[in-house]
Amino acid sequence: MITLALSKGRIFDETLPLLEAAGIRIAEDPEKSRKLIIGTSRGDLRVVLVRASDVPTYVQFGGADLGVAGKDVLIEHGGDGLYQPLDLRIAKCRMSVAVRDDFDYAAAVRQGSRLRVATKYTLTARQHFSDKGVHVDLIKLYGSMELAPLTGLADAIVDMVSTGATLKANHLLEVERIMDISARLVVNQAALKLKREPLRALIDAIATALPP
Repeated sequence: MITLALSKGRIFDETLPLLEAAGIRIAEDPEKSRKLIIGTSRGDLRVVLVRASDVPTYVQFGGADLGVAGKDVLIEHGGDGLYQPLDLRIAKCRMSVAVRDDFDYAAAVRQGSRLRVATKYTLTARQHFSDKGVHVDLIKLYGSMELAPLTGLADAIVDMVSTGATLKANHLLEVERIMDISARLVVNQAALKLKREPLRALIDAIATALPP
């Protein structure tokens, strides 16, 4: 049995067409089912539904043989023990720095000000500002990042940006693009040895289904 870890939402929705192009159909709609383990049209493949941030952990420790996770999640996780054979080129967005539209970020950086930055991507944010020589105090948040500058909790945020509409609606401005993000296929290295043939065949099938 091969176990594939997926998270509900955008990654699940955008992974489905890749699986279908590889001849794999999910047996049930996760939005209508309470099941956390779902079968597929292949008798030797099942899907486990976990939080996006938990996908690398399930794969690393063998709770799943492979999974789909965003580059942002993998960087924060560290990627230990994970083989990353494919950039699936789905769930695309970017990680950026944003501030209130009345905050002069460039001047603050130029003057060497110490900035308070709210984010759940603390490793990425710390590395980014360290590379720039900017001193920051990081505040870890898990949701509604846009509130932090509006309430005075932080000077800036580091968060995922897709269209930028949410930032604009909350009077925030994207001031730096840190990196482009997409979802990656990750594989447990031990499983790749023990289940080499079926896993390789699955990886190759997904690879042929990737968008240009």
